Amino acid sequence: MSELKKDTVAENTAEVKTKTDDDKAAKSEKTEKPKKDKKKGGFKNFLKSRKARHGSIAAAIVAIVIALVIVLNIVVSLLVGRFPNMVLDFTKESSFALENDTIDYVSHIDKDIKITVLTTEEKFEGSGAYYIQANKLLEKMESASNGKIKLNYIDLSSNPSISQKYADADWSKNSNMMIVECGDQYRVLTIDDCFEYDKDYYSQYGTYYVTSSLVEQAVVTAILNVTTEDKVVVDMITGNQEQDSSAIKTLLQNNAYQVNDVSLATGDLDEDAKFAILYAPSVDLDEGTVEKISKWLDNDGKYGRNLIFIPTENNVDTPNIDSLLNEWGMQVNPGYVYETSTDRLVSNSSPYIFTVDYTDYYTTGLKNPNIPVVTLFARSVTLSDSSVSHALLTTSTSAGIYPTDADDTWNYKNGITGENINVAAEGVKSNTDNASSKVVVFGSYSMFTSDIMSYNSFNNSGYFMNMINTLADKDNAGITIEGKSMQNAELGITDATTKNTLFVIFVIVVPVAVLITGIVMWLRRRNK
Repeated sequence: MSELKKDTVAENTAEVKTKTDDDKAAKSEKTEKPKKDKKKGGFKNFLKSRKARHGSIAAAIVAIVIALVIVLNIVVSLLVGRFPNMVLDFTKESSFALENDTIDYVSHIDKDIKITVLTTEEKFEGSGAYYIQANKLLEKMESASNGKIKLNYIDLSSNPSISQKYADADWSKNSNMMIVECGDQYRVLTIDDCFEYDKDYYSQYGTYYVTSSLVEQAVVTAILNVTTEDKVVVDMITGNQEQDSSAIKTLLQNNAYQVNDVSLATGDLDEDAKFAILYAPSVDLDEGTVEKISKWLDNDGKYGRNLIFIPTENNVDTPNIDSLLNEWGMQVNPGYVYETSTDRLVSNSSPYIFTVDYTDYYTTGLKNPNIPVVTLFARSVTLSDSSVSHALLTTSTSAGIYPTDADDTWNYKNGITGENINVAAEGVKSNTDNASSKVVVFGSYSMFTSDIMSYNSFNNSGYFMNMINTLADKDNAGITIEGKSMQNAELGITDATTKNTLFVIFVIVVPVAVLITGIVMWLRRRNK
């Protein structure tokens, strides 16, 4: 029994000792502070860990991408500075892009051209958005010219002697913007040449509020002028109460023709003139003036000269002019031509404003023969002698003539003959050497006003210049460039297919691709 008691006491003592040791160990764990890992090479081990390895790779990728973007931006900036035509223009009106006609023209220039802007580039661009646009267009012209055009900026205030070199310019006004020169020939372009602006705003505040740019047209026509050495002479016959012919004059001058005003009451037509224009006289010519014109056209039997006659809308009694035209197989009739074919009408409110058809003359060389010529309140031109005359522009067979003596009982159907009516015609006389003189008659002077010829949807200026250039034996068909407005800055995307494609790409495909890529990368990292 004593042995059993001893064993029991021993067991109890062992249990107590074990519990005490456990309590001490637990207490020691609670009170003892965690020791830092003092292993050497701990940072290296961290770099070798999966966590550090993935983080380093991500950081390296980010750094490389940022570096590539910076380098790419620098390279692109240098390339754009060296090659401005690399700049893409997504504006609706292609405000910063050259017209195809301009690119084609400047790329074939064979003479050295210098364009000098009369201020610093910084000040020029600092004048507003249209000046920034102008600078970009000038840079693109320089780039497209294959080294023939040189663009530079000179501060006029620091170089006042420049006004002495170009003495023909008017330096009294502070509106000269740039000089275009080739050899000894130069042309100074003003703000009026280069921009359209609000005249009322200028008169009220004395500052220019630009509404559109004409820089491209102005510079191209200036280049055309300074590179043309022997200009064809055109005499505008004056002194007969003519209508305003400034639009035709400007068109001819822009295409490197020398235009002179000549009064036949006191002088004669120039011997070296190839053209004479009688633009909408309100009175008849006297017999002496008609005789001078006839003699000039005959040119002692050598011919080679051309008269362009455009009557006024008013039915003026002009027997002497009628006699001259009759010698060339043509007659201008009273009344107004109207059109009943609705697909010809420009305005549904007026049957006197409509498009006409070309004949086979002066269409070769037209840049776009699909664009029609429009006529307004035209008088018909009858071929009195078809052996020497032919039609140039005609109406449809649905047109008619409104007579000057029509009363309230007149019906428009009565004026329709069912035949084409001529609104422009030409008479030709030739000699045995095949040299010809020609008289061209257009039935409407309104079709050559500045408002009508400024519309690119009509071919009036293009047809007129193509006819003039053909008669002058000039290959250049003239350059007509539309002014550029920056009122609309949105992307120039109008067709539904392109819009839908861009929508799908940037709104659906790109975001979904980014989302899927992110999910895949997250799952791969989590499973490693």
